[in-house]
Amino acid sequence: MSTDQFDPAPTAPAPDEPGGYNAPVIAEFRSNEGRVGGPFEGAPLILLTTSGARSGAVRTVPTMYVPHENDAILIFGTNGGAPTHPAWYHNVQVHPHVTVERGTETYEAVATPLPQDSEERDRIFAQVAAALPPIADYQSKTERKIPVVVIERRS
Repeated sequence: MSTDQFDPAPTAPAPDEPGGYNAPVIAEFRSNEGRVGGPFEGAPLILLTTSGARSGAVRTVPTMYVPHENDAILIFGTNGGAPTHPAWYHNVQVHPHVTVERGTETYEAVATPLPQDSEERDRIFAQVAAALPPIADYQSKTERKIPVVVIERRS
């Protein structure tokens, strides 16, 4: 698929599909102009739609974000501190074109993982972890280095 043909419709997983546990959060996000309760209440949240790295299947997941420069945002592959990266991270490495739902706005974007061994990744992660203790907490639960991904609108 060429990058110009990318236009995945945001989805919501069925309860018995991978990521089905996110279906209630996705539904609440969409029906409340991007606001949700529970563990994400008050957190800056987006819905990220990616194409599967191997399957090409379109998947939507909720994830917290941090504003970045020039209207870009940052997302973090915390996976709740699990020992493996989240599936969406593998997806954006292969298919970087994504759809973002932020509040009531939906737009196409490009996801660029920062190199895991870069000073930029380490600097940004340290700044965000200092400001948002849950990010630091997730890192303390795993030996892997949590990925940092820059999301920029497609022009």
